[in-house]
This record gives sequence, structure tokens and C-alpha cells, in this order.
Amino acid sequence: MCNELATRRYNHAGSIHIVLALSLCSLILFSCSSTHKATSPTHEVEQALLQQYAKWQGAPYRLGGFGLDGVDCSAFVMIVYRDAFGIDIPRTTADQITFGNRVNPRRLRIGDLVFFQTGRRTLHVGILLRDGRFMHASTSSGVMISHLGEPYWRERFLRVQRILN
Repeated sequence: MCNELATRRYNHAGSIHIVLALSLCSLILFSCSSTHKATSPTHEVEQALLQQYAKWQGAPYRLGGFGLDGVDCSAFVMIVYRDAFGIDIPRTTADQITFGNRVNPRRLRIGDLVFFQTGRRTLHVGILLRDGRFMHASTSSGVMISHLGEPYWRERFLRVQRILN
């Protein structure tokens, strides 16, 4: 499957997509281990994120929205980082994609921001959880958890930024 994706991407957009596709396949096959001790920093980060998710789950998507009555992807990420970690990050995906440190997709950690190219000039952002899952504000379903391996997200995967050290 990964080789088919890499070949299709090469035929459409050149070798850069081969690297991204193979990196994403590696991520899916070798995603974060679930063997961490309950007191590990990774566990604490995920617990903080899941507490935020519990508050936001199902909140509808609204472009420019900033609250439980409607929120867009970048505002959701900004608010979660502020409330869970006390970290102020930029408001828009265009600014968030350059905030923090760019990370090789094979070296993902819980809490990393994952970015997708969802349209010619449209970006989408979510926050990585364990095992390739990420939480985000979806235009179709509101705040939810999806998986990087789903065809829609796999084909649109763009890059990763690390905020937490």
C-alpha cells in the first residue's frame, strides 16, 4: 500500500511526495509506543490533551469561531495549548505552521502539531495523540479524533511542528 501511494504521488507531484508518503507510512507502522509508564511526561501530555478534548468533543466547526458554540481548527489548537500547557501560540494555521520547530514525520511525539493541505490555499491543523491519532476541529464533524492513516488525511499530510520540548 505504501509503495502504491509513493508511486502515485511521484506520478502526480514529484519526488518530494515520495519522501512524505514513505515517512507517513513509517509513522503509521511505527507510531508512538503505548508502553510508557503512567508517570511519564508523554502520558501527562496526553492526559492534559484528552482532558481538553473531553470539554470540546462535538463542538461544531465555525470559521473564525472561538468557543464551544463553534470553533475553527487553528483556534481549537490555540485554545488547547493555552489551557492545557499555558503556552500561547499564534491564532492562524499560516502562523502556526512556522511556530515551534519543524519535525521529521518519523520522529513524532504526542502533542506535536500536524498540518494538512486541504485545498489549494487551505491548511488544516490538529494535535497528535498516541498511535497516529490526532484531535482537531473538522469542518464536517466539529471537534473529533481522526487517524493519520485515513486516506483523506494521509493524502493531504503536509508537515509537523513541535511546540513542547
